[in-house]
Amino acid sequence: MMRQAGRYLPEYRALRAEAGSFLDLCYRPDFAAEVTLQPIRRFGFDAAILFSDILIIPHALGLNLQFLEGEGPRLETVRSAGELPKLGDELDSAKTGAVYEAVGLIRAALPPEVTLIGFVGAPYTVATYLAGGGGSKDHAEARLWAFRDPEGFSQLIDRLITHSVTHLSGQVRAGAEVVQIFDSWAGELPPAEFARWCIAPIAEIVRQLGVLHPDVPVIAFPRGSGTKLRMFADGVPDVAIGLDTAESAAGASALLPEGRVVQGNLDPLSLVAGGRALDRSVADVMDGFAGRPHIFNLGHGIRQETPIAHVEQLVARVRGGV
Repeated sequence: MMRQAGRYLPEYRALRAEAGSFLDLCYRPDFAAEVTLQPIRRFGFDAAILFSDILIIPHALGLNLQFLEGEGPRLETVRSAGELPKLGDELDSAKTGAVYEAVGLIRAALPPEVTLIGFVGAPYTVATYLAGGGGSKDHAEARLWAFRDPEGFSQLIDRLITHSVTHLSGQVRAGAEVVQIFDSWAGELPPAEFARWCIAPIAEIVRQLGVLHPDVPVIAFPRGSGTKLRMFADGVPDVAIGLDTAESAAGASALLPEGRVVQGNLDPLSLVAGGRALDRSVADVMDGFAGRPHIFNLGHGIRQETPIAHVEQLVARVRGGV
């Protein structure tokens, strides 16, 4: 499940307290591996997704990064082409190497039938954090840069494409068998900008990664795409598509080619609610996508207040239990 390793688990909270900071948790290979493995031990999921963060790339390019309790990430900004020299030319191997070491530890500890997924943030989504210095409601800094100086913004996107391919390839070489690209904020873009800043960069990452690792499947999550899903599917034909909570099975099926693999899209709040509401929601997702290849997942990240018993209920329902 999306963010399946995290704060809803007491064993995660204990290790997070021991680590001292979120970044220490990410960069200590033994800790990152342990956090990744915790939900596999508890629930027996079919896949483990690496515990890391999408802002590892800008941090490894030399920008200051910290995670503040209750506030989220605070990242040194890059808001114009003139500030691009703040970014290093290569990823800091001390930082990315810790991630790859964690991948190796995870793969060695996982049962052979459990898939290991690596990931990056898509260039546009990472760019919103670079321009905004953290999360924001409308990502105005990135969008204004893209409108005012599209060529300069394109230089940033191109750099992020290159480093994303490098980071994904490092994860694959270390043991990741599938990779995922999270474009959490691309859905806010109008169609022309969606094509330029979401579709084209992800397509280029998939193309370059395919040259290096032709047998590694890719999942892309263009959150909030709505009717632009057809554009995305046509522009990035060789990926499974993650669907967010707002997408209906019928609507997505009308927009996507027959046979295209989809992932999703249970509402995380139904998982918090549990009971009959959860059973109905699970059935709706499974029935809605019964006619195509489907990876059951959430439509966004699991919430901190999710009861563990509800996750157990979900797993039992998906696997045909009572």
